[in-house]
Amino acid sequence: MSDAIEPLILDLLEFVGAGSRPYQEVMDAWRTSCPRLPIWEEATARGLLVRQRDADGAVVAVTPAGQELLKASRSNRG
Repeated sequence: MSDAIEPLILDLLEFVGAGSRPYQEVMDAWRTSCPRLPIWEEATARGLLVRQRDADGAVVAVTPAGQELLKASRSNRG
Protein backbone atom coordinates (compact mmCIF):
# COMPACT_ATOMS: atom_id res chain seq x y z
CA MET A 1 0.00 0.00 0.00
CA SER A 2 1.26 3.45 -0.86
CA ASP A 3 2.61 5.55 1.99
CA ALA A 4 0.66 8.47 0.50
CA ILE A 5 -2.63 6.83 1.47
CA GLU A 6 -1.85 6.44 5.18
CA PRO A 7 -2.10 10.14 6.13
CA LEU A 8 -5.30 10.46 4.09
CA ILE A 9 -6.88 7.50 5.90
CA LEU A 10 -6.00 9.17 9.21
CA ASP A 11 -7.54 12.43 7.95
CA LEU A 12 -10.73 10.56 7.06
CA LEU A 13 -10.89 8.95 10.50
CA GLU A 14 -10.36 12.36 12.12
CA PHE A 15 -13.09 13.83 9.89
CA VAL A 16 -15.62 11.22 11.01
CA GLY A 17 -14.53 11.73 14.61
CA ALA A 18 -15.55 10.06 17.84
CA GLY A 19 -19.24 10.05 17.04
CA SER A 20 -20.70 9.49 13.62
CA ARG A 21 -21.45 11.54 10.54
CA PRO A 22 -24.18 11.17 7.95
CA TYR A 23 -23.10 8.81 5.19
CA GLN A 24 -23.91 11.31 2.43
CA GLU A 25 -21.77 13.99 4.11
CA VAL A 26 -18.82 11.60 4.26
CA MET A 27 -19.30 10.54 0.64
CA ASP A 28 -19.55 14.13 -0.55
CA ALA A 29 -16.31 14.99 1.18
CA TRP A 30 -14.26 11.83 0.68
CA ARG A 31 -15.36 9.66 -2.22
CA THR A 32 -12.97 9.69 -5.09
CA SER A 33 -13.14 8.29 -8.57
CA CYS A 34 -9.34 8.18 -8.76
CA PRO A 35 -8.23 4.54 -8.58
CA ARG A 36 -4.89 5.56 -7.09
CA LEU A 37 -6.45 7.10 -3.99
CA PRO A 38 -9.25 4.81 -2.82
CA ILE A 39 -9.31 6.26 0.69
CA TRP A 40 -12.90 5.32 1.57
CA GLU A 41 -12.58 1.86 0.08
CA GLU A 42 -9.28 1.15 1.84
CA ALA A 43 -10.49 2.40 5.23
CA THR A 44 -13.62 0.25 5.09
CA ALA A 45 -11.71 -2.79 3.79
CA ARG A 46 -9.35 -2.51 6.75
CA GLY A 47 -12.30 -2.37 9.13
CA LEU A 48 -11.51 1.16 10.27
CA LEU A 49 -14.93 2.58 9.38
CA VAL A 50 -18.40 1.11 9.36
CA ARG A 51 -21.60 2.22 7.66
CA GLN A 52 -24.68 1.67 9.78
CA ARG A 53 -28.21 2.94 10.23
CA ASP A 54 -29.62 5.04 13.01
CA ALA A 55 -32.89 6.95 13.44
CA ASP A 56 -31.72 9.59 10.95
CA GLY A 57 -30.60 7.17 8.23
CA ALA A 58 -27.22 5.91 7.11
CA VAL A 59 -24.22 7.07 9.14
CA VAL A 60 -20.51 6.35 9.16
CA ALA A 61 -18.65 5.63 12.39
CA VAL A 62 -15.05 4.88 13.29
CA THR A 63 -14.66 1.29 14.51
CA PRO A 64 -12.63 0.28 17.57
CA ALA A 65 -9.78 -0.63 15.19
CA GLY A 66 -9.99 2.84 13.67
CA GLN A 67 -9.97 4.44 17.12
CA GLU A 68 -6.84 2.44 17.99
CA LEU A 69 -5.11 3.57 14.79
CA LEU A 70 -5.94 7.21 15.56
CA LYS A 71 -4.73 6.83 19.14
CA ALA A 72 -1.44 5.30 17.99
CA SER A 73 -0.99 8.00 15.36
CA ARG A 74 -1.58 10.79 17.88
CA SER A 75 0.89 9.30 20.35
CA ASN A 76 3.52 9.01 17.58
CA ARG A 77 3.15 12.71 16.79
CA GLY A 78 4.38 13.58 20.23
